[in-house]
Amino acid sequence: MTLVKVRERLALAAAVLLLAATAVAVLPGDQGAAEPVAAKSKVSFWLTIGHNNDGESQLIDAGTGLEDYGGVARFASLIKRAEDEALARRNGGFILLNAGDNFLAGAEFNASLEKGVPFYDSIALNRMGFAAMGIGNHEFDFGPKVFAKFIKGFDPDVPFVSANLNVKNEPSLARLARQGRIVKRVVVREQGHEIGIVGITTPDLPFISSPGDVTVNPVRKSVQKQIDKLTAQGVQIIITVSQLQSIEEDIALGPKLTGVDIMISGGGNELLADPDDGDLLIPGDEDPANIYGSYPQWTTDADGREVPVVTTSGDYRYLGQLVAGFNDRGRLVKVNDADSKPLRVSSLVNPDGVKAASFIQKNVVVPLQAALAEMSANIVATSEVDLEGRRDPGVRTQETNEGNLIADALLWKATELAGDFGAPTPDIAIQNGGGIRNNSLIPAGDISELEVFNMVPFANFVVIVPNVSPQTLKELLENAVSALPTADGRFAQIAGFEFTYDINGTAQVIDENGNITTPGTRILDVTLDDSTQIIVNGVVEPGAPNVNIATIDFSARGGDQYPFGGAPFISLLTTYFDATLDYIVDELGALITAADYPEGGEGRITET
Repeated sequence: MTLVKVRERLALAAAVLLLAATAVAVLPGDQGAAEPVAAKSKVSFWLTIGHNNDGESQLIDAGTGLEDYGGVARFASLIKRAEDEALARRNGGFILLNAGDNFLAGAEFNASLEKGVPFYDSIALNRMGFAAMGIGNHEFDFGPKVFAKFIKGFDPDVPFVSANLNVKNEPSLARLARQGRIVKRVVVREQGHEIGIVGITTPDLPFISSPGDVTVNPVRKSVQKQIDKLTAQGVQIIITVSQLQSIEEDIALGPKLTGVDIMISGGGNELLADPDDGDLLIPGDEDPANIYGSYPQWTTDADGREVPVVTTSGDYRYLGQLVAGFNDRGRLVKVNDADSKPLRVSSLVNPDGVKAASFIQKNVVVPLQAALAEMSANIVATSEVDLEGRRDPGVRTQETNEGNLIADALLWKATELAGDFGAPTPDIAIQNGGGIRNNSLIPAGDISELEVFNMVPFANFVVIVPNVSPQTLKELLENAVSALPTADGRFAQIAGFEFTYDINGTAQVIDENGNITTPGTRILDVTLDDSTQIIVNGVVEPGAPNVNIATIDFSARGGDQYPFGGAPFISLLTTYFDATLDYIVDELGALITAADYPEGGEGRITET
């Protein structure tokens, strides 16, 4: 839904003229109200909500070429400035909220794992004053125990909120829940006003992360139950913080709820901004193609009330700032358009820049820089060719040479270790694109240990799934291409075979319990490297053999909805990072050639 500024000015000309001096917009939900607009729109409390999402361990800065932007030390200073300005506003208050996905596998988080509790991410975030922390899917990428360690790095009074998670069967998290550190909702008080916060975690959690025995309950029912409890307590201002994977999910959820005033979204990394109104953006973000829409977006609840929906693009590049006006009954009646915007995180090279917070700079940024510098200085190989690891177009939509390299590494390492573990020699390998994380084009030249680690940073183990039938292989590959043309982590990079697919065929559909409800018809042909045909024209060949598949344990357990159906697998007790590094250094002799890994791939995956 687009912003309603023009519609407001037409429908509420008198009110807007009256409020023009403060650049405040009257909410469209008040247009049909029975009482006079002027009376209803009188603000008794201005609440500034600072928010972020998807920090994903991007703690030092915004990346190569953008070193003067982002970073948690500058982010913390920007929060302090925003809070001071909010409290200086008449009848003003400030709260800081987080929508989850706060750490992510990579070199920076690996340094945290080596350091131990408190993790660097925890140290930084704990200093910022969050009223509530959301829980996303990446919090479980290393399993519940690591998430519990992340939480233990915070002060006990910082709550982690999710209305639809049940952690009682995971001892490390259940203990934190009993201590009140993991909750379904929380009430905070600001300037004499009670504000209820309800968290939401994606229902796709079991398919895209490793939550162990944590279960996910239905979103709408779980969230509405907590809203109703807050309302019964007399809490008038209610905000949701979610990791539903995209802002569209929050916009779609709004009409199914009653009683919510503001929705803070996470997981989609959308940039909401109005550069024509003077919003300052990080270089490169000014391109309209990089902007999802204006800040805020809007949805309508089940009672017809307009609800603002906000998010940021993550990685500590922006602090979201929503300035919301509530009347004396706690109803949202205005949004201050002039001050509601993304605030870019910049160094003092820009007039809007801030100085890095000294404690976080010293205790988080500096030690991380040292750890990464050591990995970056360790050159492990040379590449004759650019390696394509970007997501789209890239490893989540098509065959790439980096994807082929990693899949080859799985097949090679699994073949090397199979006998030691009593496993059959693998015939093929499948690597989900979502497990390839560098999201960059690595230029030809020296390849460092850091660059290899950034390709494959998760704690995923190489496994062999033996004796997979041709029909199951077809189902696995149907899943791999089922989300196309949308970029999705389930897209496969492969070794030991090739396949063709037709994107116009029926996409496979798998329900939340892992059952195939719609068989796919996109996979046309599958041929092993020894020329054995497994599938021809969409049909399994009579007499086609079963195959042994090398993959990672995440996929073998059903991650990204790969329908292995609970088949037993044999872990080779080595990570896919170790497999990739060993393959490059030992098997390829530290030289990645253009002949072996040409740009664009070598025809392993073909769209007809």
